[in-house]
Amino acid sequence: MNIILVVDDDEYIRELACTLLRNEGYHTVEAPDGREALQRLGEEKIDLCVLDVMMPKMDGFEFCKTARKYYKNLPILMLTAKGEISQKIKGFDLGCDDYLTKPFEGAELVVRVRALLRRYHIDRAEEIRIGRVILNKTSYKVSVDGDPFDIPMKEFELLYKLGNSTGKTLTRSDLIEEIWGYDFDGNERTLDVHINRLRERFPAEACGFKITTVRGLGYRLEVLA
Repeated sequence: MNIILVVDDDEYIRELACTLLRNEGYHTVEAPDGREALQRLGEEKIDLCVLDVMMPKMDGFEFCKTARKYYKNLPILMLTAKGEISQKIKGFDLGCDDYLTKPFEGAELVVRVRALLRRYHIDRAEEIRIGRVILNKTSYKVSVDGDPFDIPMKEFELLYKLGNSTGKTLTRSDLIEEIWGYDFDGNERTLDVHINRLRERFPAEACGFKITTVRGLGYRLEVLA
């Protein structure tokens, strides 16, 4: 069940949004301002955030800016005042994914939430996080703590394969066939060289994962606690 965080200082709006979303089968949690919303994000897995702009303590813009540093895959639907184009532009610049103008129709809120969850589900299928590293299979981009990090294509494919099977031992033959093809005419040393390069590029202490050699079998990627 998807968990939706509704952030608004207006208790009536929170109750309305939560009721509409619960009626559609979603679980909801609430926060009256951005500061408490950030605390909620740290306490449980939130799948989407419905976020008001104008709030005390921490407004929606500041929340969005802060949340994007640590929760890059959190869909954010921003609630804006009618006719406030500047709010919408600023919201998109700070990383919100969609907006809904107050007062809103309940059906539109549900439709936009459903569409965002569907879009992010598709995106996540092509993007994985291993420790502090994010790999996007669609764009072949790598980032460490949000900063771009370039690696050769074969190393990307090898790391993505290992990272997509965290905790599982992948045999040498499977890795070679998957990355270089079944008709690869090189030798297993090629795989070892690429593994060592990945270990050098991504030190376990700095990146939050390590690639373990399983003697006689292959390799296993493990995310560190």
